[in-house]
Amino acid sequence: MTSARLYAALLTGLALLFALSLTAGPVWVPFSAWTSPDLDPRWAIVFELRLPRAILAVLVGAALGLSGAALQGYTRNPLADPGVLGVSSTAALGAVIALYYGATVVSPWVQPFAAMAGALIGVAILLLLSGGGSGLVGFILAGTVLNIIAGAGVSLALSLAPNPWAVAEIVNWLMGSLADRSFDEVGLALPFIVAGCLLLAATGPALDVLTLGETGARSLGVSLPRTRALLALGVGLAAGGAVAVTGVIGFVGLVTPHLLRPLVGARPGALLLPSALGGAAITLAGDVLVRLIPAAVEIRLGVAMAAVGAPFFLLILLAERRRMA
Repeated sequence: MTSARLYAALLTGLALLFALSLTAGPVWVPFSAWTSPDLDPRWAIVFELRLPRAILAVLVGAALGLSGAALQGYTRNPLADPGVLGVSSTAALGAVIALYYGATVVSPWVQPFAAMAGALIGVAILLLLSGGGSGLVGFILAGTVLNIIAGAGVSLALSLAPNPWAVAEIVNWLMGSLADRSFDEVGLALPFIVAGCLLLAATGPALDVLTLGETGARSLGVSLPRTRALLALGVGLAAGGAVAVTGVIGFVGLVTPHLLRPLVGARPGALLLPSALGGAAITLAGDVLVRLIPAAVEIRLGVAMAAVGAPFFLLILLAERRRMA
């Protein structure tokens, strides 16, 4: 598929899903209500509840999809993803620490900064361990160690929480959701996610050259320390900003590049923008789905994405095992 046709298909699908996200839910809102704020009270449902939720879905999905594509391109590892490799978990740990100590009362910016600090630390540890080209098993083990450490920290915060309300707040946030989000959360996440995505997009040419190996990349003038720094800062800002306002939503960054790579080709740099658009579309579709599933309470988006992404992760792992056998 040509680039123009692929982008047209992704943008069309994203626009349709965005419109469906404004319409679908326990209360279906027809298009006629969108333009009649004085005549149809459902107008408030669209513009005060569903519009910020849809915008956040696009921002978070784009951040996670782009982060996954950049990590997979840099490490040449098909299992690289902010969630699988512990980056989202370390971001969650930073945000949970802020919640635990009540730092969000001081300023709403404390939680995003804490989440991004956790994400940056997680990415730095991963890149330090991988060096840009570790084996499959070693890279997964590094991510597993990060997940275990972050999980232990979150469990400690839960066990030492001063009251049941703090526990409930942390647990609900960890499951990942776009429900009950407002334009305040959009304003918090937008600058960090946009900045992170721009930094990740700037790594595209270096990721293409890195397919020749580190030695070949150096001979062509690619600065590996600069590329690592851009990648670490970009993933930290993008994934950290996303986790800070929605909690942990996993597997978007893992699934999206794999779905689009057959349509784009082997160039990691060419996969970045399509993965951002595809991640936004997948997150929007998942958010619409959890609203339509009949249940006493809305299923958390993070839970739904894990239910879909975990089998996909297993299939990739088995395919890689057969390839290396």
